[in-house]
This record gives sequence, C-alpha cells and structure tokens, in this order.
Amino acid sequence: MRIDEELKPADLRDALDGFWQLSGRKLDLLRKSWDASQGAPVFTIDGRYTTRGWTEWTQGFMYGSALLQFDATGDEDWLQWGRQETLERMAVHVTHFGVHDHGFNNVSTYGNLLRLMKESRLQQDDAERRLYELALKASGSVQARRWTQIADGSGFIHSFNGPHSLFVDTIRSCRALAVAHQLGHVMMGENDERISLLERLLSHALNTARYNVYYGRGRDAYDVAGRVAHEAIFNVTDGNFRCPGSQQGYSALTTWTRGLAWAMLGFAEQLEYLAMLDDAELEPLGKPADIAMEMLEAARVTCDFYIDNTPADGIPYWDTGAPGLAGMGDYLDRPSEPWDAAEPVDSSAAAIGMQGLLRLGRLMKLSGAEDDGHRYEQAGLTVARHLLSEPYLSVNDEHQGLILHSIYHRPNGWDHFPEGRRVPCGESSMWGDYHAREAALWLQRVIEDGPYLTFFGCAT
Repeated sequence: MRIDEELKPADLRDALDGFWQLSGRKLDLLRKSWDASQGAPVFTIDGRYTTRGWTEWTQGFMYGSALLQFDATGDEDWLQWGRQETLERMAVHVTHFGVHDHGFNNVSTYGNLLRLMKESRLQQDDAERRLYELALKASGSVQARRWTQIADGSGFIHSFNGPHSLFVDTIRSCRALAVAHQLGHVMMGENDERISLLERLLSHALNTARYNVYYGRGRDAYDVAGRVAHEAIFNVTDGNFRCPGSQQGYSALTTWTRGLAWAMLGFAEQLEYLAMLDDAELEPLGKPADIAMEMLEAARVTCDFYIDNTPADGIPYWDTGAPGLAGMGDYLDRPSEPWDAAEPVDSSAAAIGMQGLLRLGRLMKLSGAEDDGHRYEQAGLTVARHLLSEPYLSVNDEHQGLILHSIYHRPNGWDHFPEGRRVPCGESSMWGDYHAREAALWLQRVIEDGPYLTFFGCAT
C-alpha cells in the first residue's frame, strides 16, 4: 500500500461526521425492516440484509452498532434500542457452547453497555450493572470451556469445526476471557478445580502466534514473514500440530486477508491489555516481557505483511494468493478495483485491519519506537481515509449496508454477484459495518482527546 505520511487524525473529522450521519440512516433502515425471528443479519443481497445459517456470530454486531452510534452521536434513541435488544435477545449467546465467537457477540453488546455505564454515559443502576457483569463472566467461561490441550501442556480454544481446529479469528474473540478475568471471575472445573481465564487467554494467544502466524524462518516452503493460516490443525490424540488449513481462504498455504486482519487487531488489543496488568499477575504464567515480546512480534509481522501485500489505497483483495491476482499485473501499485477485478476485494478485512494498525502504532509510540509507530499509524489513517469514502462508503439511501464490497465465504460461493459482474461486489456485512463503526469511534475519541477506547474499559 502507499502510505500517506502527512495525514493526521483531525484531517478525517469531516469524513467522520458524514460517516455517522450515514451510519444512523443505515441502522434505521435495518431496524425498521429486520424480522428478528429470522435470526441474525449477516450480509446484504441487492442492498438488503439477509441471514445465513452457519453460526449466529453476527447478532451482537447489530445491537452493538446501535450502542456505538449512541456513543459517537449522543442520540439516546440508539442507546435504548441497543440496550433493549441486548436484554431481550442476547442471553442465548452468553450460554452458546457451540461457537468460538463470544468476544464478538457479547463484548460488543453487554461489554459496550457496561463500558458506557462506567463512563457515566448510561444511568447508573446497580442491578443492571450486575446483570451485565454476570453475562460477561459467564460468556468468558463458556468460551474458555472449548479447550484443547496440546503436547506441551498448553492449549487453545477450538473453533466450531471441532477440538482439532485452532482458528486465527478467535484471537479477537478472546477478549471475552480478558473481560471476565478483569471482573474477578474464575472458571470452575471438575472437583472444583479453579481455572484461570487469564492463563487460558495467554495460552491461546501464544499458540495462535506460534501456529497460525509465519515468521520467515523456514517452517515450510511457503513460510513468508507475516503470512497467516486461517486454521491450525492438531492431532487430538497426542496433541501434536499436524498442518495448516483454511475454511474461508483460497488454500492453507495462502493468506485469507480477513484472517490476517483478525490477527492484526487481536494481537494489538491483547498487547494493550497486557500493558494494563501488573507483572505480578503475569509472572506465574511466564516472564511478562517474553509474553509481550512474542505477541508484539506477531502483531508487527502481520501488520507489515498487510502493508506489503495490499493495493495502494489499503483495501485488500480477499486472499493474497487468490489465483486471479496473477493475471492482474502490478495490482499492488494501484488502488483496489472492487467492481472489475479478477478477484474480489474484502473491505471488511480493511475495516478490521485498520484498527489493528492504529492501535499498534499508538503502542509503538508509547514504547519509544516513534518511527515504527508512525509508520503503522499512518498506514491505519490511510486505510481509514479510503474506507470512509466512495466507492467503499455506501451512499445509496436504499442500501442497508454501510461499507460496500465485503466478502463472506468465497470458497462456498455464498457472496452475491450483481448482474453483469464477474466477481461478488457491492454488498456489505454485519461484521464489516460494526468494525468500521468501532474504528471510527476510536478515531473520533483520539481527535477529541476523549477517553481511550478499549474492549476492557468495561472491566476496569
């Protein structure tokens, strides 16, 4: 990508104002038309949100988006709707034992509500606060229960594919464990065994860094620094790693860019969380500096790979090894082409990844690495400038989506092809819209010198 070295957060103020106005209109369209009995909205087809039965991992993004809209604009109508729908519809997600998505659904809803209450943006109510806390504690334990132990005695939270499967996505969803731990919760196992949620979080994060992220050290013939495997597969009988895999990418040996973005943001956020903890809390689990260094390496190498393998405007194609890219010439030296390329772009990867770049940039600056921090921050701002404008910002008042050109599951053929187009394009996703809103709120608070936005702000 071509990084704009001069862009400042304040330069995006007008774009953010327009973004939130448009965001409110899109949410209103969805609220008026969505039938909750259908399940959760997942992605749009011809501009209207539809469901897709696989797992119900996007419902929290719908109601969480309303809470972010209130946070950014102060419009209490969105607070009341997001709060009401969370209380009425999200309890099933708190105790959903079949998914690895608790940090997506529950921290985006109960977590945002609790954070707003702690920031005194929501009226103080002790009973309601305790309800939010209980939901987050339970969610963290349910997520942590999906545990697979591996040969070295550590382990990971396995995906819905089964106990053999470590998804890179889950690094971002692990914030459910972090929040529950910060609220003082301990998971209880057989014979009243007390299981540390922090220990499980760190074990999962480090194994994601070791098995899903590549570092150019000759691990295999396709070991390129920063490349990410969507899935790491283990033999559950002896706990040994067997091979990389992919469910939503082109192959196990290419990089699905939304998986890359989950790693970028997930590791950056966990580094922010680690920096908040006392070393004494971490020392029983390993040397704090070593833990942080391993996560920092994963965050940096994935962000570097994104920068090096994304078109000039910072919006990536859906997989860096997608076969059609080979016939597109110097596609990295020009802006992304969502309508006419041989392969589709995935704007949702940009929405997620830009927040990872921005957070890592801030972390690096705080640590004294000013030059490196500036590079990541400017890369994140560059992505934001393009994502918050056409052709990615959805300005059609009849289209329910906010960010266009998102891809869900290319291998399964689930994405919509507009008439006359050779690739899926022109549609939005619930996760892409939510993460664009979340990144926009992060930027707005930076511009206004407001409280720094973190997922664990609800638990501190």
